[in-house]
Amino acid sequence: MERLFFIPAAQSPFKPGVTTAPAAERLRLLRLALAGKSNYEIDEQEIKRGGVSYSIDTVRDYARRFPGAELFYLIGADHVPSLAKWREAAELAKLVKFLAIPRPGQAEAVFAPPFEGRTLTGFPLGVSASEIRARVKAKLPVDHLVAPAVAEAIRNYHLYL
Repeated sequence: MERLFFIPAAQSPFKPGVTTAPAAERLRLLRLALAGKSNYEIDEQEIKRGGVSYSIDTVRDYARRFPGAELFYLIGADHVPSLAKWREAAELAKLVKFLAIPRPGQAEAVFAPPFEGRTLTGFPLGVSASEIRARVKAKLPVDHLVAPAVAEAIRNYHLYL
């Protein structure tokens, strides 16, 4: 059975000091975005664990919970060149294969050994979460970028202002 897990981070190791929306609010937005979708699950382990979220800790948990499963890790193609800097990168490379999501105009991601992966094809997503947050802060509409229920919740809870 194929499933896609969404795992919100407690704190990104690459964004120290960056304040995000409270975890409860980010989980609410994720639930709204995924409502009615099958084969998608939200995993709160990084938020529950707290502190800085390291992918290796979560991937180890998945390898333990799903022995023998082939694990894939979705990553923005712009992050592929930095994989070697991730915590315990060599072990991470042994446990998962990466699927890179390109941005418009971006070249296909090149995975340097020991990492394995491929770039997804199709229509590249031309928006980032950072751009959505910046638009909200600038009081610009985001309705065309997120699900209607998510846009409404951002407005109602005054997130990212």
